[in-house]
Amino acid sequence: LLPKAKRSAKGGRPPIDNREVLEGILWVLRTGARWQDLPDRYPSASTCWRRLKLWEEQGVWLDVWRKFLSMLDEKGALDWQEAFIDGSFAPAKKGGPLLGLPNGAKERSGWWWSTAKVFLWEAPLPRHRPQKSRSPKKRLKR
Repeated sequence: LLPKAKRSAKGGRPPIDNREVLEGILWVLRTGARWQDLPDRYPSASTCWRRLKLWEEQGVWLDVWRKFLSMLDEKGALDWQEAFIDGSFAPAKKGGPLLGLPNGAKERSGWWWSTAKVFLWEAPLPRHRPQKSRSPKKRLKR
């Protein structure tokens, strides 16, 4: 299901094998470690990160997820009558429900969000809406 890595038209080094890159990505996801902490037995962190993003943009992860579910269903290993979602949540420091949402920059560039989006269900994540100003000065100008 993984697309073949193509050699650049500009030349350069041959692309790293997809299987090795996949193993590196899965190591980071399993351990929760930083990309920089990826052991030397895997391709470089930047290679794994770039391939993760490329496969995300190409819809590869969604295809893999669907194929995986299809294989489990064919074996009768899925019970479609019942499903669970597991997650961990930390309370917002000041108790506000919107404070826990990522801002636009973090949503686009944060390693956790990019990694997590790969394995989230097909429903899109809710987009963060900026909070309205609570400043009396700004309200008077409106």
